[in-house]
Amino acid sequence: MEYVLSTDNLCKSYRHFKALNGLSMHVPKGAIYGFVGKNGAGKTTLIRLICGLQAPTAGEYTLYGIKSTQGNITKSRRRIGAVVETPSIYLNMTAEENLKEQYIILGLPSFDGIPELLRLVDLENTGKKKAKNFSLGMRQRLGIAIALCGDPDFLVLDEPINGLDPQGIIEIRELILKLNREKQITVLISSHILDELSRLATHYGFIDNGRLIKEISAKELEAASQKCLRLEVSDMRVLTRVMDAMNIEYHIFSDTQADIFAQITATQLVLELAKKGCEVISIHERDESLESYYVSLLGGGANE
Repeated sequence: MEYVLSTDNLCKSYRHFKALNGLSMHVPKGAIYGFVGKNGAGKTTLIRLICGLQAPTAGEYTLYGIKSTQGNITKSRRRIGAVVETPSIYLNMTAEENLKEQYIILGLPSFDGIPELLRLVDLENTGKKKAKNFSLGMRQRLGIAIALCGDPDFLVLDEPINGLDPQGIIEIRELILKLNREKQITVLISSHILDELSRLATHYGFIDNGRLIKEISAKELEAASQKCLRLEVSDMRVLTRVMDAMNIEYHIFSDTQADIFAQITATQLVLELAKKGCEVISIHERDESLESYYVSLLGGGANE
């Protein structure tokens, strides 16, 4: 398999704190790679290293076959477009003016590609409206457009849907899918919003305390995911006692909802709970979510 990015025992320390601690990961060409971890796990640090904003303390990474220790690594970095932490935009400029500034910075010979970029991110009708008057979602799309100046084939997005409303999230999701499918751009997305990430990613890397604890494709994850019963009950304490007595694995989501991982008939379960005075309000079969897989992977320590 061809990898756009691979890291080998990558480390980054800040005095006595190890932000990355022997990280080894592999981003396949053409993938939408979901980089999953709680805040402070090391996601942004990795992104800053591969973009050349910081240098590793130890280890190395490879971009398009060129190692970070080689002098010509900057050649590979030119193939990256990135939005790190927050979009770098000029708030007192229009969308078009922002793109022109980036074209000048990159030394591109003409502004011919700007209209197409504006159409791509659905900002072609913003006219003279300044970026300070854009919605958060529009600013994020403008940030992605700026990252796409220079025609990169590897796009790195750091928490791209943080703080967006539902419509903004949908727009960013559709844009990422379009860039991946129509432009064949490989995408690395760091995020802790797992439900949304599961709608996009073809591959996942799970990071905790600066170390990669698991890499898996979406197909492999689907195959590994457990089937479960999602129950809504009147008394969660009774449900937990019954599950413990039957030695059945379960995961509680709220005071009334839980997932049960076992080959058990609904009738048997309802009758057992009814004996203890617990009413089953609803029950349906579902696949294990990315979130519950992540929680299981970290042994229940994934809470934000």
